[in-house]
Amino acid sequence: MKYRLLGRTGVWVSEISLGAMTFGGKDHPVYRTHGALGREEVDRIVGTALDAGINFIDTADVYADGESEELLGRAIGRRRRDVLLATKLLAPVGPGPNDQGLSRLHVMRALDDSLRRLKTDYIDLYQLHNYDHVTPIEETLSALDDAVRQGKVRYIGCSNFAAWQISKALGVSALHNQAKFAANQTHYSLVSRDAERDLVPLAEDAGLSLTVWQPLAGGFLTGKFDRGGATTEQDSRRARNGFDFVPFDEEKGFRVLDVLRAAAARHEVSPARVAIAWLLAQRAVTSVIVGARKLEQLTDNIAAGDLTLTEQDLAEFDEVSRSPIAYPNWIQEWFAPTRIPAGNLA
Repeated sequence: MKYRLLGRTGVWVSEISLGAMTFGGKDHPVYRTHGALGREEVDRIVGTALDAGINFIDTADVYADGESEELLGRAIGRRRRDVLLATKLLAPVGPGPNDQGLSRLHVMRALDDSLRRLKTDYIDLYQLHNYDHVTPIEETLSALDDAVRQGKVRYIGCSNFAAWQISKALGVSALHNQAKFAANQTHYSLVSRDAERDLVPLAEDAGLSLTVWQPLAGGFLTGKFDRGGATTEQDSRRARNGFDFVPFDEEKGFRVLDVLRAAAARHEVSPARVAIAWLLAQRAVTSVIVGARKLEQLTDNIAAGDLTLTEQDLAEFDEVSRSPIAYPNWIQEWFAPTRIPAGNLA
């Protein structure tokens, strides 16, 4: 296992991290389609991940109504010091009007509930699961700063924020000398490269860690789907859900899949392994979060860290998957060379 720095914290995290969305939820109307792993299965998955060198595990309080956190806390047990534990908050976790969001009231309640379910005294990375348009970011960041000073949280981060929202939060934290975001968790894959427009440059400029969720686009990039909707594995998440949680241009997706399968054949590995290896080769990516229902899926995903793609692979993927350059990026690139004196050009 290889390790990369979590932003500018000085903390090393495994470049493959374990996602716990598949833990629990057997009777849940939504999460039963995500995996619904029980205690014994979770213990095996977590044990295998830790033994392989994974030290970064991500969950959220909303996953299976908290059961994911409970199962994860039990599975980690005495190996707590081996794990950088990350969880998230924002989504509804109860029927009350204040059982969601990023108010100080909910942040403090949600944090204490997560600590209890995870059976730990502290959370290594506490993340805002999405942006709250109702609560001023100043209130949220103040509550998180208090949690850091109390020792309940080591570092804070966000997920699914726009670049301007992250930038604003970093400015507010700097203005008040508060704990600031160390990490951003975002969706990024060969069929969804939107993060490259603003989030990747922001991560590089601000020194933010970038962790990736849904690297296989809900199972699409495993190569189990064919044009027309057929799948070779009914057990895949997209087949079980009956809908596409991660939106993308499906026709373009199948063109990407054609190139992905060809590269996988050249390397004699699975398409999933190649898709994850591609992400690990991208700018600013710190860790790719993989979720698994079966041990063989987990071990195959972990092996992506040992796969080095060729220049041919990377060029073919870039050609088939890159997104159009958005404004103002294209005009800034057009003007960029004029800022370098002619004599300095190689």
